[in-house]
Amino acid sequence: MTQKKFTDHFAHVSEHYATYRPVYPEELFVWLAEAVPERKLVWDCATGTGQAAVALADYFKTVWATDASATQIESAAKKGNVKYHVAAADSSELPDQSADLVTVAQALHWFDLNSFYAEVQRVLKPGGVLAVWTYGIFRAEGNSSEKVQSLLDRFYYETVGSCWPPERRHVENGYSDLFFPFEEFVPPEFAMAVDWTLDDLAGYLRSWSATSRYKEIYNSDPVIPLAEELNAIWGNARRRVVWPLSIKIGKKEERLQDE
Repeated sequence: MTQKKFTDHFAHVSEHYATYRPVYPEELFVWLAEAVPERKLVWDCATGTGQAAVALADYFKTVWATDASATQIESAAKKGNVKYHVAAADSSELPDQSADLVTVAQALHWFDLNSFYAEVQRVLKPGGVLAVWTYGIFRAEGNSSEKVQSLLDRFYYETVGSCWPPERRHVENGYSDLFFPFEEFVPPEFAMAVDWTLDDLAGYLRSWSATSRYKEIYNSDPVIPLAEELNAIWGNARRRVVWPLSIKIGKKEERLQDE
């Protein structure tokens, strides 16, 4: 089986991606470390600029972090026990049954699932764990939150809505309809939260592949008029922004005993 042709949706936004993507909650990585029998090796597939990889590095001896995008890897955060490699999701270059955990943060919807899952089955130890998660529409809290949210929703669904790739639908439904051939168990609820200025928000919106695509098509930055509208409400203050995480997690079957 071969991986479907890779399209680098983030080649033009890697700098914004590395700077403005929100940080996953520390509690998630504590829980993942407790969910596996050993903490020797984790493969962080489609690592992007290493947001999950550097956090996992505090709990695992080695993090093998791969991404098909060379520009993402070049912008990735560095940490001594994180080993970065440019590689497709179906060719990790890891030995058989070597990984205690495989993680995919905000990227499973890009994969050819059959070929990726075959690679996961190959590299996971018996009893090892695959954890994938995604975050979709965020919500802004604080004063006039309904007005702020209506402007953000309009930007997402209308302004850049047609520029999202079709795979985005899986993010919006929390991966609920994606095939997942592992013995699933129920995770706790996790969410990302940040206190952002309007400039921070604008940087995050510019990290979207849809925003990058909009700029290519229309030769203009759609974030500028949105920021002008939001400025009267958001001002110079910091406002809490929250993304609930949708997580699928499951174990590889233990090796059957010889009869």
